[in-house]
Amino acid sequence: MARPTLQLHPRKEPVTAHPAATLLLLRDGALGVEVLMTRRSPTASFLPGAYVFPGGRVDPDDHQAHTLARTPDTGGRYRTAALAALRETFEELGILLAVQANGQPITRTHLQALDRSQALYPQLQSRGWSLMLDQARMLACWTTDRSVPKRFDTAFFAALMPDQQDPVADEMEQFEPVWVRPQDALAQHQTGNFFMIFPTIRTLLWLADFEQAEQALAACTEDAPLWNSCPRGGLVGGQPTRFMEHEAPYGELALVCPDGQLEHALDWQHERPVPLLRHLHRLTAPNASVMTGPGTNSYIVGDAASGYIVIDPGPLLNDHIERLLAFTAGRVKAIVCTHSHPDHAPAARPLAQACARLTGHAPPVLGLASAATARANSHFTPDRALADGECLTLRISEPTDDHAITLRVVHTPGHAANHLCLILEEDGLLFSGDHILSGSTTIIDPPDGDMSAYLDSLDRLALTCEQDRIEFILPAHGHVIGDAAQAIAQLKAYRLRREAKVLATMRAIPRGGPDNWLPLAYDNTPAALWPLARRSLAAHVQRIEQLAIP
Repeated sequence: MARPTLQLHPRKEPVTAHPAATLLLLRDGALGVEVLMTRRSPTASFLPGAYVFPGGRVDPDDHQAHTLARTPDTGGRYRTAALAALRETFEELGILLAVQANGQPITRTHLQALDRSQALYPQLQSRGWSLMLDQARMLACWTTDRSVPKRFDTAFFAALMPDQQDPVADEMEQFEPVWVRPQDALAQHQTGNFFMIFPTIRTLLWLADFEQAEQALAACTEDAPLWNSCPRGGLVGGQPTRFMEHEAPYGELALVCPDGQLEHALDWQHERPVPLLRHLHRLTAPNASVMTGPGTNSYIVGDAASGYIVIDPGPLLNDHIERLLAFTAGRVKAIVCTHSHPDHAPAARPLAQACARLTGHAPPVLGLASAATARANSHFTPDRALADGECLTLRISEPTDDHAITLRVVHTPGHAANHLCLILEEDGLLFSGDHILSGSTTIIDPPDGDMSAYLDSLDRLALTCEQDRIEFILPAHGHVIGDAAQAIAQLKAYRLRREAKVLATMRAIPRGGPDNWLPLAYDNTPAALWPLARRSLAAHVQRIEQLAIP
């Protein structure tokens, strides 16, 4: 992982997250599924005035109440949390998922005999009643993000609202119970009239996909959460905004603010380099497009004392070149191009020449020469070819710190015949060029692009990530990617699923061609992107034919 001494923000140990549980009570309304929510007390120490699902902390008594479940083996590892969810729902809203000793459901009449101000479990035991733990389905687990001073590790459950019961708020912790469609709650939140926090919002977004309560419950499990998330927050438009693990900014926030500091701005801007670590900056070129996303990322490694290595100087845009020059003051030791496509390499020579005018030294342009298969706009000859496994080094010396920067070259043909990646060994970082992108897949465009070579290079990068303990991928387009090994595995699986779809289409229409195959093999891709997808289709077809897959 990145060295702590190179982090931008002081270490901040997140507070311990306490175990908690909550319950989504569902019913079918006239316009679709509805969920029961309540408003927290405006004087509560945690989330005052927020609309929530009933729930609270897991208490010591919950660990001792397993014998009160109707079915002894229900719940698995989340059994105690499910008991807490049912208990808290009773205490806060007077709703109890339980049956009498004869197996008949509890009704509002039976509930009148219970005292909500007293401990629930002894009252159930004295009456021989059992909790319907088997009716509470595991939905998800949410851990409060690291930046919050009061944190909970909360298991979310879902169940049908029991018949012949009515919600009655305790008027201490919870007020105003309301049945609401997820879509309506989300719309009211947008207008500022229904305050909710991030996990509640995301859970409602999930629930909004279902038309009936039973459908939502069928999507849940007995003891395996559909997701387990501890969100991270960054600044978007100056406002704190949170993201889940599968969302593009999450990996970048994990790198820059590992302890949950709400410090990092996620807005794409091109005027100045964005600091990622003390010795690493990203300057995004203003060449946003369908192909390039927010623009091409130029990475600047090093500092003023050590000098800099610039990775992927970008397209031939004078303003971008001038910003690279201004930030480095021309003290560039080397310029590395991951490959020769026109959004990556054209700025290399002008930047080297500008450095020479400023400092008297022209840094070498390094990379691999373009192959004969490259398109005319991708011809490239470096000052020196980088050998596979070669290392480029810098040394940063400070009064309190002296450390090396080692960038190791990994040849990764596939997206382009002359593609390479770089490993920053000391910090477990992979500069992936266009081989791995954030939020999209790269185009494989024959003849210079080759799908078999691309997949082989993915395998090599996967092995490298394991051997070098690489956690983060820094792509040429998009945010930093976290959990590098998982990202590569998911990318390869995606490519192989697409290949299987192409193969099935070719078998279905054996006398067809790209025009016939494209709409079927890429039916989940917007038609506007089919001209780009056609290139990767050709790469898949070429690979299938080379492998002679029957």
